[in-house]
Amino acid sequence: MTDVQTQPAISTAQPEDFFQLLKPRVMSLVVFTAATGLVVAPGSINPLVAAIAVLCIAVGAGAAGALNMALEGETDALMRRTRGRPVAAGRVKKNDAMAFGVILSLFSVMLLGMNTNWLAAGLLAMTIVYYAGFYTLLLKRRTPQNIVIGGAAGAFPPVIGWAAATGQAPWQAWLLFAIIFLWTPPHSWALALYSAGDYAKAGIPMMP
Repeated sequence: MTDVQTQPAISTAQPEDFFQLLKPRVMSLVVFTAATGLVVAPGSINPLVAAIAVLCIAVGAGAAGALNMALEGETDALMRRTRGRPVAAGRVKKNDAMAFGVILSLFSVMLLGMNTNWLAAGLLAMTIVYYAGFYTLLLKRRTPQNIVIGGAAGAFPPVIGWAAATGQAPWQAWLLFAIIFLWTPPHSWALALYSAGDYAKAGIPMMP
């Protein structure tokens, strides 16, 4: 029986546990790539609006991370690399993590749409659903190509940033997407090789 299955009735979560649900290291990369899309896009954007856009994209990424941890708590508890995560360790209840992720998802998408445009907001919403739903629930345990296909979620931020700045998502934005999409699998496969035993124990097929 995993730690997730024996969580206490009263939550012991601390603020830093909810912060960890956001996957802050991933968020920092998202800030960089989203800002790249904003800066490279033609034209100009109000600095305050640009800052709000980057914040919304980062919070949306964090929301997806929280949903991912909520859905994968039992799996995370089986792996050394992830068993200290808030849900896996039993510090945050699954339902609390889910609610946290859903609230942040709605907040980030709505705020982005109201301050920039609804194309950017729609792309952000699609990215959250893609990562938390399609990748986490459908792909991860079913195919060793999970990282290749699921890596698209991490490649969307520059496209969202470009769309926030211009209201469009032209081929140049998708070129930025392609660069990150192609970079993701080798990086993730290196980690998979290091943690091959953990992935096998958790029943997650991984390449190479």
